Amino acid sequence: MSRDGDASAEDSPLFRGESFDDGDLHGQTFERATFERCTFFDAGLEDVLTSAAQFLDCDFTGCDLSGSVHRSSAFLACRFARTNLRGTSFEGCKLTGSVFADTRLSWIRVEGGDWSYVSFGGASLAGLDLSDVRLTAANLVGCDLSRAVLRDADLRDARLTDVVLREADLRGARIEGLDPRVIDLRGARVDAAQALQLAAALGVVVG
Repeated sequence: MSRDGDASAEDSPLFRGESFDDGDLHGQTFERATFERCTFFDAGLEDVLTSAAQFLDCDFTGCDLSGSVHRSSAFLACRFARTNLRGTSFEGCKLTGSVFADTRLSWIRVEGGDWSYVSFGGASLAGLDLSDVRLTAANLVGCDLSRAVLRDADLRDARLTDVVLREADLRGARIEGLDPRVIDLRGARVDAAQALQLAAALGVVVG
């Protein structure tokens, strides 16, 4: 696709099984466009804007998405490996079932959205604000979430073995099933109801 071939809401274009490998899509806008099983290997998508776009089973291995902004877009069952996400924003996006590998995630900005069943590949999410994000059944095994803000996030059924939550803010988060015996919670902030849940998980009787 040429750089002047921006997708508009009126066109609602569909791209199926296409290769954008090594392509230069820098600065383009994709509004209500749909990409199915497309590859973006080593493509340049710096400063791209997507709005209500859908990426289904797409591969962004080696892609440069730095500075890109995604609003109400969906990345379903997509792969991000060695992807540059410096300064990337996901606003109200859905990333269900996507996989991150060898990708730095501490650079991104997330505003709400559904990140259920996402695999984070043991990445560092230290200091990241994930307030109000749905992380149901997400694979967070081995991730560093120290100082992360998880207020009102949904962590039910998330895989949290060996997760570091030092000084994280968990107030208001759904943490049913969280096992404090396999998680580093030193200095984490919790509300009263959560404190009781954690105590019960440790077999402590309060009162």
